[in-house]
Amino acid sequence: MLKRAEKDAIISGLKTDIEAARAVFLTNLIGIGSNDAVKLRKEVRESQGKIVVTRNTLFKKAAEGTAAEAIVADLKGPHALAFAFEDAAAVAKALKEAGKEFEAVELKGGILNGEVLSLEQVTALAELPSRDEMLGTVLATMMAPVSAFARLTNSIKDECEKQGVEKPGDLKVETASEETAEA
Repeated sequence: MLKRAEKDAIISGLKTDIEAARAVFLTNLIGIGSNDAVKLRKEVRESQGKIVVTRNTLFKKAAEGTAAEAIVADLKGPHALAFAFEDAAAVAKALKEAGKEFEAVELKGGILNGEVLSLEQVTALAELPSRDEMLGTVLATMMAPVSAFARLTNSIKDECEKQGVEKPGDLKVETASEETAEA
């Protein structure tokens, strides 16, 4: 049995986490082995997140006056809250992947930047590429014109060497009609 001071400390910690998190996901860890739970918690922690399992009444008291109040209002049975302090998609993805591996783990809802998300929206968020993958795509898109220009200048240099000319303006350019006439 928890003492009042312990309950207050848990509620205070949960309220701090709810307010600091970019996203909060409602899930369940009951029914998976302790080693598997530790593995899932580690994956969430690596994504700058945290998973907390406690009594529903403590979740409800901690969520009073916050956006998370909507998702914890009608809790019955065992639940856990997963907090995403940085990359919400990475935490949601870790929970979704754990749900594929363990039947007991399932996403039940969430909140992102103060907005309540439906189960479909949480699932869509979990299917997004990670932040690093998105940054890589943006970088590749930004670098494409530069790399195309570099390839073009390199091919001009190679063609100058091949034809034995010093200036690109002296290159002999064949047109498509000349190529078909020779064939």
